[in-house]
Amino acid sequence: MSPTTPPTWLVRTHTPIGRLELVSDGAALTTLTIERDGSLPFEAMPEHSNRVLDRAVKQLGEYFAGRRRSFSVPLAARGTPFQHAIWDQLTALGWGEVTTYGELGMGTGRATAGRAVGGAIGANPIPIIVPCHRVLGSDGKITGYSGGRGIPTKLWLLEHEGILLAA
Repeated sequence: MSPTTPPTWLVRTHTPIGRLELVSDGAALTTLTIERDGSLPFEAMPEHSNRVLDRAVKQLGEYFAGRRRSFSVPLAARGTPFQHAIWDQLTALGWGEVTTYGELGMGTGRATAGRAVGGAIGANPIPIIVPCHRVLGSDGKITGYSGGRGIPTKLWLLEHEGILLAA
């Protein structure tokens, strides 16, 4: 679904990192957007929830309250086979675990594909649940983040999971 195609199933929820907008195809979660500059892609559209979205909102609430460390919401992200290979590795990361772009590339058999790995991470349509915030540079430093307020949002998520980084 492109940002111009209105979704049938849509909800918004308030979180410590801003509002989240979740979209479903009726059977699975397809996108999760973190509010950026006070707006969301389908801001003007009314909400229409379903069981998948209700479950996702409940689990995200538990995550932000510190009571949930993994998610069990069905996902249906659209992407290339390479993107899915990266997203699958991210989904396998546990609470408080981090990885690097290089490690993700090696996991796909493309150890030198750092730029492609970064592109796949940036294209992740379901952040937090597919935890792209857990990816660091090879030197262990925080690199970019496209969700919410960018790096401050990534820092909040990492600290929430007990991942403390040297400045």
